[in-house]
Amino acid sequence: MILFAIAAAAGAYQLIALVACLAFRRSQGPDARGQAPGASILKPIHGADPALRAAIKSHTVLEGDYELLCGVRSGDPAAALIAEFPTVRMVECTTETPNGKVGSLIDLARAGRYPILIVNDADIRVEPDYLAAVVPPLADPRVGLVTCLYRPEGDTFAARFEGLGVSTDFAPSTLVARLVGVDEFALGSTMSFRRADLDRIGGFQAIADYLADDYQLGHRIHALGLKCVLSDAIVTTRLTGGWRDVWRHQVRWARTVRVSKFWGYLGLPVTFATLWVVAAAVNGYIGLAAALLASRMVMATAAGWYVLGSSDVLRLWFLIPLRDLFGAAIWIVGLFGQTVSWRDRTLALDSEGRIRPK
Repeated sequence: MILFAIAAAAGAYQLIALVACLAFRRSQGPDARGQAPGASILKPIHGADPALRAAIKSHTVLEGDYELLCGVRSGDPAAALIAEFPTVRMVECTTETPNGKVGSLIDLARAGRYPILIVNDADIRVEPDYLAAVVPPLADPRVGLVTCLYRPEGDTFAARFEGLGVSTDFAPSTLVARLVGVDEFALGSTMSFRRADLDRIGGFQAIADYLADDYQLGHRIHALGLKCVLSDAIVTTRLTGGWRDVWRHQVRWARTVRVSKFWGYLGLPVTFATLWVVAAAVNGYIGLAAALLASRMVMATAAGWYVLGSSDVLRLWFLIPLRDLFGAAIWIVGLFGQTVSWRDRTLALDSEGRIRPK
């Protein structure tokens, strides 16, 4: 009876996620866009990874009034690449904080001239109508932050395998959260907000000690009584590295989620449909296992291909169950430990996700 109850809950989640995916897809289109006022795009950069040139280039051909500021530290090889784009403002960042990215954002925000700020990760590539999707919702005084989903692309097979999790697990979980009214978090793929609201929460300085700066920014702006909404824009991120890198990325993400939202993290196993498929099959409930697996594969395809447009979800479709089991193993590892690997550094976290001093 316990197995049937868990399997039923896992199946119900897959159906809810499918509804969330279809609802989001129907909301996409020109009607969701609008005229964008001027904005400062802040892009903190650390190193010249292979995706950086394409990411910056995509930001230089946007429609609308904006400025692109790229922040680098002294001696960063990315400076030479950024200099190839004459319309980009390069800012040398000197502010030191436990989370180095936030230190760069402090300097970038100070240099920006518009009242609307947009932050996205260094490797994020966007479409020309990006501003029309992520800025106009802020015209509603009830909205404090706009974020968006991202489509992963991988340079290696290991990175593409990791991307399956983003497309078929993380993205639908984000849509389910929005469907049921959980809107206190933001994604590093895009965070668009008013400078005035940033000042009200104490500026970027208020989140400089936290590893999950994107979650903390969304959480604090939401605490002002403002909504964090999901844009219809889909941006693109580039994943790299081998299996060791994938493991480190995933463990870091899992432990960061755990220390940010502990009870939510404990509830994640109910979404692990493939794990309960295996449990049902091992116990002889073949029909239950087949039905649950079918619901999982339909939802995963809807999220990864129909919503995100990821071609890898179709090419590597047969690996989705294996990726699910890999994710379950990551969840177990993430349940323990207080250290993460980030940018070739090992960081210790406290119980609230702050980076502890050495």
